[in-house]
Amino acid sequence: QVQLVESGGGLVQAGGSLRLSCAASVRTFSNYAMGWFRQALGKERLFVAVISRSGGSTSYADSVKGRFTISRDNAKNTVYLQMNNLKPEDTAVYYCAAASTAWDRRPFMPAQYDYWGQGTQVTVSS
Repeated sequence: QVQLVESGGGLVQAGGSLRLSCAASVRTFSNYAMGWFRQALGKERLFVAVISRSGGSTSYADSVKGRFTISRDNAKNTVYLQMNNLKPEDTAVYYCAAASTAWDRRPFMPAQYDYWGQGTQVTVSS
């Protein structure tokens, strides 16, 4: 069983930055690709970013490219999402998730993920 706990959300003005963290309680964190998704009120859950098991590969949604950076520290069982130049449209609940699927399966869809955190609210004011 994998438990994921997100932190770091909050209220920020447009143009500001936040850093989300996701701590995993799991024996072998490096067995999982780790993703971030977000879900705005009344909308579907959308892919934001994903990082491979080793951290050597990353992929981003077009809407966040150049503004968000995903990283991981396998020694700390933690994945991060650095969010810069935030926009009101980034407002959502952000979820981290763990996928045991291989990287070449392109883990961009929620259904590909095995475990989810409880989410953390990010609100960007204009």
